[in-house]
Amino acid sequence: MNLELLESFGQNYPEEFDGSLDCISLAVTCAFNKYGTLLAVGCNDGRVVIWDFLTRGIAKIISAHVHPVCSLCWSRNGHKLLSASTDNNVCIWDVLSGDCEQKYRFPSPILKVQFHPRNDNKFLVCPMRYAAILVDVGGKHECLPLDNDGDLNIVAAFDRRGEHIYTGNAKGKILVLNANTLEIVASFKIVLGSSSVTAVKSIEFARRGEAFLVNTSDRVIRVYDSKEVVTCGKDGEPEPIQKLQDLVNKTTWKKCCFSGDGEYICAGSARQHALYVWEKSIGNLVKILHGTKGELLLDVVWHPVRPIIASISSGLVSIWAQNQVENWSAFAPDFKELDENVEYEERESEFDITDEDKSVDLAAESKQDEEVEVDVVSAEPIAAFCSSDEEYEDEHALQFLPMAPEVEDPEDGWGSQDNDTLGGGGGAAGFGASVGALGGGSGAGSGGGGSDSMKENEPSMKKRKTSQYEIALDNAPIDDVHPLLQNKTNKDKQSTTSKKAAGRPRK
Repeated sequence: MNLELLESFGQNYPEEFDGSLDCISLAVTCAFNKYGTLLAVGCNDGRVVIWDFLTRGIAKIISAHVHPVCSLCWSRNGHKLLSASTDNNVCIWDVLSGDCEQKYRFPSPILKVQFHPRNDNKFLVCPMRYAAILVDVGGKHECLPLDNDGDLNIVAAFDRRGEHIYTGNAKGKILVLNANTLEIVASFKIVLGSSSVTAVKSIEFARRGEAFLVNTSDRVIRVYDSKEVVTCGKDGEPEPIQKLQDLVNKTTWKKCCFSGDGEYICAGSARQHALYVWEKSIGNLVKILHGTKGELLLDVVWHPVRPIIASISSGLVSIWAQNQVENWSAFAPDFKELDENVEYEERESEFDITDEDKSVDLAAESKQDEEVEVDVVSAEPIAAFCSSDEEYEDEHALQFLPMAPEVEDPEDGWGSQDNDTLGGGGGAAGFGASVGALGGGSGAGSGGGGSDSMKENEPSMKKRKTSQYEIALDNAPIDDVHPLLQNKTNKDKQSTTSKKAAGRPRK
């Protein structure tokens, strides 16, 4: 993956549909890891399907919850996955082994979860109609302070490095809190005209740069500079860098996100499967990507490194990418494409072993004789994988999941050796189980070798005990129904009919 050779002068946004990922179950939400090598997809049957994004194949299936998965977030090094379900449970998963490390039970529905960008031991939870909660892995939790107006429709997000937490409410008030002390550092209000206010639907931060966007119910996406907001202080009036909207159709936005480099903004329509891409610096609309008519969009994420967007509708993950044109002259500068055959005139010495007509250049020959040492050991850190305050990549980061090779007739003891080499069989057994799940849950089929080895070594494999915590929230709205479940029946009808129409055979 030569990230340095990516086209730097061309447009860096997707242009066309590039296939879809079918999780068998209906996909609801998705999230890329930091490197963009793995894509976690949360499904409506509670499973989390992890795709190897380079091979576009399923690397692991975690039977995470019983109810639909509504939010996912990777830890910084990719070893842990945070998931929330509509049954009010939040879990932390070990990605390699597929084990649940911690489970947190909340009294009310959870809308969003997010790991601290630099600390895997803290995460942010946004319950429905309640103050956002900062949870410590050990079970301790703190409620984030509310604004004086007392509005409880809260959305919250960590900034890029986890130094501050930004919260927004239905009255348009945004608070900036210190992530350690939870003191209010800055605040401002989004006002329409002179008096009317608009509700904050989501806050998203760019992976690079200081920009963040606020999606509000007035159908406008406002882009701010976080440094300017903090400088303005409490009750400040920072001006947005850009205001983005669909002036023609007055589209409401379901989900918004930044591109990996922070130069583009993508917003998914709440009424149809349509993705709008703007250039942040100018604010002009550069592309509209249209999905199948009649589909409703559920989630949109942009690849952290490449110009690729993943969107979810009708239970499928759609991939949008650039049109790859083969440019042969890049490999051979004198290469010419011909419309028809032409007679080739051969030069006198073209195919001679030694060119007799070449003039002898002694200086050039002496240069060729000099040995040049090529360093093949040290690896230069890839800038796209390092933050601006880091010099080196994280050596312990999990970029890929190990897979067991598919062996039809495994020899005696093959499974146990494989388990030893893969550190207790985390990858091999997990993949065997995942293929088994794809084959109807029998554990047989092409992944049989992996699942058999798992059964043989079950006594030797120590499964970590899940730590369970009850999070008590005073006056939490216990009877509220999660938004996913409120219109679940309509979406299920729509998605099942579209799947039948597509005629996809069950694998």
